[in-house]
Amino acid sequence: MDPTLPAKDHNLFDITIAGETNLDLILYGLPEELPVERELLGSGFKITLGGSSSILAHNLAVLGTRVGFISQVGDDEMADIALARLAESGLDLSHVTRREHTATGVTLLLPHGKQRHILTYPGVMSELSTADLDRSYLTSSRHFHLSSLFLQTGLQPGLPALFDALKAAGLTISLDTNDDPSDRWGGVLDQLLDKIDILLPNEDELIKIAHAASTEEALEKLAPRVKLIVVKCGSRGAIVQQGPQRDWIAPVPVDPVDTIGAGDSFDAGFLSAYLQGKDPLAAAAFGNLTGALSTLRQGGTEAYRDTNLRNEFFAQHNLR
Repeated sequence: MDPTLPAKDHNLFDITIAGETNLDLILYGLPEELPVERELLGSGFKITLGGSSSILAHNLAVLGTRVGFISQVGDDEMADIALARLAESGLDLSHVTRREHTATGVTLLLPHGKQRHILTYPGVMSELSTADLDRSYLTSSRHFHLSSLFLQTGLQPGLPALFDALKAAGLTISLDTNDDPSDRWGGVLDQLLDKIDILLPNEDELIKIAHAASTEEALEKLAPRVKLIVVKCGSRGAIVQQGPQRDWIAPVPVDPVDTIGAGDSFDAGFLSAYLQGKDPLAAAAFGNLTGALSTLRQGGTEAYRDTNLRNEFFAQHNLR
């Protein structure tokens, strides 16, 4: 365990998260090339909880982690569904608020085997700012996590000062940028890299964050700045970079239904284990397991909502 991680007994939460809440609308069976002025028929449809921040918060809570969550939703039926799904997990929703006369964000996902189209309407997710964050609530935790950096345009200007304040209060910080819709990978990101303890990208994101040509080059550039980098490599497992030390963590083979939310579910497993005092290699191994579990149902939280599936999967892998 990282010796700088605050002790569990002195905090209300293990982790606090500030970020977006929306729904994922998943439409299966459409062609990769979508012609206009044609009615295209899908083979399946699912509505699930969306937003990387919400998926992570939900799955962490299901895994038994004490989670505090700050988010905003709109004044619409989408918010009703999302809040009901979040409440099922048992995470604290006392700081999730509804904005009147606004719309909850929504993402339309069109899976095509290993790739997918991702179409997002941000809605209220881009309006959350650091002025909306209760600092005392955030610091009633041992650790703070931020996902979807580039979608949180309202948060971005205040993040460097927020991270400094959280570090001064004794928290550790992790970041999963997720994708940058502009594909620039700049802005406030460079300021944040020197302030975080853990970076949780996938391979493509890692390379773009570092403006590098390969995974190896990216790790060499970023390792001096971030003491722990955990790279999600999908069916190939994960890489853990601690200073100059680099380790591969074997994957958990499964026959996936889809991979939507698998990266967020990896983050949930990793952070859950890390906050329990597991070393980073063991935490990444658990992340591979929880990421694999996610792929057995549609969307990022449905496998976690299926108690029988979750218990059977963990028992199969000698976890109960």
